[in-house]
Order: sequence, then structure tokens, then C-alpha cells
Amino acid sequence: MESSRFYKKKTCMPDTVLYCSLHDPVAPCPSGYNTNKAVSLWGNSGRMEMTASKFMDIQRAIQPDWFQCLSDGDTISGEAGRKRAKKSVDRSLSFLDVCLQLLEKSPELQGSVMFGAIEGGDILEERLRSARETAKRPVGGFLLDGFQGCTMAKETKLKLIASVTAELPEDKPRIIHGVGKPDEVLECIERGVDIFESFFPFQVTERGCALVFSYDCHPDPEAAVLNQNGAQDLEKNGAEDNQDEISKADPEMTPFEIFLKDKRYHDDFGPVLEGCTCYCCQRHTRAYVHHLLVTNELLAGVLLMMHNFQHYFNFFSAIRDALRDNKLDQLKKCVFRQVLQGPANAKPGQ
Repeated sequence: MESSRFYKKKTCMPDTVLYCSLHDPVAPCPSGYNTNKAVSLWGNSGRMEMTASKFMDIQRAIQPDWFQCLSDGDTISGEAGRKRAKKSVDRSLSFLDVCLQLLEKSPELQGSVMFGAIEGGDILEERLRSARETAKRPVGGFLLDGFQGCTMAKETKLKLIASVTAELPEDKPRIIHGVGKPDEVLECIERGVDIFESFFPFQVTERGCALVFSYDCHPDPEAAVLNQNGAQDLEKNGAEDNQDEISKADPEMTPFEIFLKDKRYHDDFGPVLEGCTCYCCQRHTRAYVHHLLVTNELLAGVLLMMHNFQHYFNFFSAIRDALRDNKLDQLKKCVFRQVLQGPANAKPGQ
């Protein structure tokens, strides 16, 4: 979990906190199983119905620093889902009231903070109602739920986020689920989101990729991008079109990463990212990680995870510095330039 402005505002907050969410942001949940009494959770053993009482029992056992309140985020996108969106808000507010009562009676959770969930699908009226009603309750923060995945148009998503955060108090943090790409993170920060999950570097690792994007607000940002993103690979490997290789790697691959399983890296003895101080980049080469990937060695994921998490967390450190120095717009330009000319737009490793 990483944050933007709220770490700056709440300097007494520890660097790491235990946050319990309802669902795994990486794994999509089947739709149509929630009721007004229970929310369905999915795991390796299948479906489990979670009531407010059972949910709070689990929180008492874990005693997290922060946790999401039980909520019904199973909404249907589009105008036909208006009735379902209203139901999701009604149910979530009902779950919230029950959980707040149980929280007050739980001595084990007096040091824990519960986040109220803002639901309502892509229906603006329901989102605003959910935000206003949740803000009336004694919650410690707010979860912007239902924005994960690609079912909602980007413009709609950003408009809803901005409208919702405008209804929420400034002194309580706002967390969003399922948003992790650097460009999306920056757009959400501009619209009032404070905290993000750290699932994105895990996803990058799972597809055998390494994060190589630049977050340095350099006087010559284009030169910095070309240097850090490994664009010199284009000269070494020729200008052939390898778009098919990207599809083979993963259709979700972004312009912020390189696919190290690609054959061009078998004799690349440079670090995964020049200048990176992580263990992987200091001790090993792209060629070695490539070898680990093609031979299905478990060490490949370990080394990539080390690199990807350090690079991603350093990106958030750069965000906090940019907020402090009023340079967020410069950072955004640097990152968005890579969306247009980054590695995944032409070939893995470019």
C-alpha cells in the first residue's frame, strides 16, 4: 500500500501499516452472489458468505491498523444498472452501521481504523449519495470502491472520482482499489485520492516484466526517459516489429515495463535498470534474469519482485516530493510522455 498526500499531512503515521481489504485486487470476483445479509468472498476453497458479524470477528482476530468495512461493490455498469447501484449503496450503508456498532463494542479494535466504502457503480447520483451518507458516519477514512478493472470508461471513472472526493472531508484519507499504473495513479492524486494498493508491481512480476519507467523531473525529461527506459536496445537489436511478442507476453503489458523473457535479453549483461540500487540490479544482469525466466526458476520472480517493488515505492517517494515542491505537473508530464513512446508501444525492451 502506498500513499500520496496523506503521508505528508500525517507525519505521525508509521511508514507501514496493516490494511485489510475485502477482496484481492488482482483476482476478479464472480458477480451476482451478494445479498442484503452477506457479501460473497472467493478464495482457493471457493465461495464463502461473509456477514457483518463474521467479518468483524475476523478483524478482531487480525487487529489491523486499518480495514475496509464490509460493503456490496458488485454493481452493473451502464444505465441498466441504476437499480443495482442504488441497492449496492443501501446495502453498504446498512453493513457500515452494523460494523460501526460492533466496532464500538470491540476492545480489541480500539486501535484500528475502519474505512467506509463509497459504492454506486457508474451512477453519479448514487456515488454522491454514498459519499455524503458515509461521511456522516464516524469512519476513519474512505474507500473508493468499484473502479478496478476496465469495465468503466476512463473519462467516467475520473469524473466520478473527482465528484466523490469533493464530498469527502479533507482530514480523512481516501484509498482506491484496483488502480496502480503510474499514469492512472497521478490522475487520481490530482482528483483527491491519497492511498493506493501495491498490487501493480506484483502483476508486472507475474508476467516476467521489470519496471523501467522514469519518475525523475529532469530538465530534459525526454532524454531521461530514453536513457532509463532502455531505448538503446532498439539500436542493438534492430528496428524489426515485435508487436507479436508483446501479445505473447501479456495483453495487459504497459509502457512502463520491459519483457525480460524476450530473446533479445539473452546476452544483455547490463543491469535491469541503469542506476537502480535494488539488490537485483546491483548483483545481477538482464541476461541472468532472462535465463531464470526461460528456465522457469523461482528465483526469477524473487529478483523481479525486489526490483519492481523498490522502483514502485521510489516512484511514490518522488510523488510526495513533487507534492511538497509543487512539481506534480512536471512529474505527470514526465510519466505521460512514456505512455506515448514507452517500451510496450513498439516492442518489449524498447
